[in-house]
Amino acid sequence: MIHVKKILYPTDFSSYSNQAYFHALNLAETYGAKLTVVYVHTPGGTVDKAHWRGQLEQVRPANPKIPVSHVMLEGDPATEIVRYAADAGIDVIVIGTHGRTGLDRLVMGSVAEKVMREAPCSVLVVKLPRGAGCADQHHTVG
Repeated sequence: MIHVKKILYPTDFSSYSNQAYFHALNLAETYGAKLTVVYVHTPGGTVDKAHWRGQLEQVRPANPKIPVSHVMLEGDPATEIVRYAADAGIDVIVIGTHGRTGLDRLVMGSVAEKVMREAPCSVLVVKLPRGAGCADQHHTVG
């Protein structure tokens, strides 16, 4: 039997991570699990931490029965997500990805792929539906 009590949803506020949010909410409702929303701030960005903290705090389920907490970390996104998941005893990580392959993935790197390889728990990798392009170009998850 699957026991899901703690779900980690890393976000970078892109449409890729937003798609994963709906999956994370569905799992939280289905299993009566706690949802932790995490954003990893990368030092040296042009936008300050206060802005991202405000964005993070706005991510709240419409269903008030889903317990939610917000965590802001700093450093390399994949490393910090994996570390937090281990420290917090997370059961499943729900993360969005571009679904890139080949040279694009090698050049851009893939947070979702690294998290999937190194996570201490199961990882649900969510791709945008086929044909659903994305215009935003800021800090993307995978």
